Amino acid sequence: MSEPDFWDKPDLAQSVVSQLSALKSLVVPAEKLKNNVEDTVELFELAQAESDEQMLAQIETDLAGMTRQCEEIELQGLLSGPDDTKNCFFSIHAGAGGTESCDWATMLLRMYTRYFETNKYKFKELEVTPGEEAGIRSVTLRVSGAFAFGKLSCETGVHRLVRISPFDSQSRRHTSFAAVDCIPEFDEDIGVEIKDDDLRMDFYRASGAGGQHVNKVSSAVRITHRPTGIVVQCQNERSQHKNRAQALKVLRARLYILEQNKRDEQLAKMYDSKGQIAWGNQIRSYVMQPYQMVKDHRTAFETGNVDSVLDGKLDGFIESYLRYRSKKKNKQQLVDVKNSPKGNKKKKG
Repeated sequence: MSEPDFWDKPDLAQSVVSQLSALKSLVVPAEKLKNNVEDTVELFELAQAESDEQMLAQIETDLAGMTRQCEEIELQGLLSGPDDTKNCFFSIHAGAGGTESCDWATMLLRMYTRYFETNKYKFKELEVTPGEEAGIRSVTLRVSGAFAFGKLSCETGVHRLVRISPFDSQSRRHTSFAAVDCIPEFDEDIGVEIKDDDLRMDFYRASGAGGQHVNKVSSAVRITHRPTGIVVQCQNERSQHKNRAQALKVLRARLYILEQNKRDEQLAKMYDSKGQIAWGNQIRSYVMQPYQMVKDHRTAFETGNVDSVLDGKLDGFIESYLRYRSKKKNKQQLVDVKNSPKGNKKKKG
């Protein structure tokens, strides 16, 4: 950052600053807690020597606070993946259920934007496809902040809603599905080559806010990568050129993840976990009728306060999944060690 040409590439520089900020959010609290513990040990020895009951009671209170801080630091330590500190592209797609699912996708969008606001994440809408009657078919956001990808990747998968339908004149119970996807935002130099001949570009008029410019100019961009069938689109910028650049950035990230999946089976399972956006593939269920409950099927973490969850209170679900993922990773590492040539050799010995 002290280099004179550091800010010559603003996007890259901002990415470095964000990652540095994320790392500081780990190191600074840990150092502060270490100093507090050392000071408390000294106070405890002094209070014990002088039989100072008031001081001992205060130390007991302070210890409870330090225990909570330790748990928070431990949780942050679980975000140790190579891409966890990165910003991300966050998408929601309506699934089986027609208008119901489009409305459910809108509810999820509200839930996540509330979560972003609470956690001081910045987010920007890149594209949105409205539903035919209500809600949205899909939406993609760029989310930036400390450990944005690390935390939001925990939400990747199919989300299921059970409720009395507001669109059913007979007030029957309906089940709706929507899928959440999250990919890290990479720098330009990640080594993914995109050939112009492999791309089909379509330009169209953006929907939503933007005034006459939106209605009269085909500034929105849709890019199809022919070899893989991946489709990305962007419409948030007024300039066609800027939308194209942003769409290519998303495409490059998706292609990078695709190649990474081929090399890393564990990561592939995480990204393939969405499966079909319908029955049997959900990671979480939100039940509003006939009872109230939100349950994560991977970790078994659940709560009866559905309204709170839909208002963005997701920390419990994200924390439980981070711990679940860490345990799963540790178990897999033990299996790999046992199955390695060295591990087999020790068994025989």
